[in-house]
Amino acid sequence: MEDDRPRELPDLTLEKIKKQDLYSLSIGDLTERIVSLKAEIDRCEQALAARNSTKSAAEKLFKF
Repeated sequence: MEDDRPRELPDLTLEKIKKQDLYSLSIGDLTERIVSLKAEIDRCEQALAARNSTKSAAEKLFKF
């Protein structure tokens, strides 16, 4: 059975961030940006770890 729910569109924020001129940002702005990006990286790493542990548990369950 296929999932008929509409898929969420990808967030293109990262594409916009990559193109922003960093020269126009202040030291404070750059520091805040780095803190925010590091927090997002940490969030992504936590999501990866959760998925890997779920995958590992599923593989153990179905291993014959």
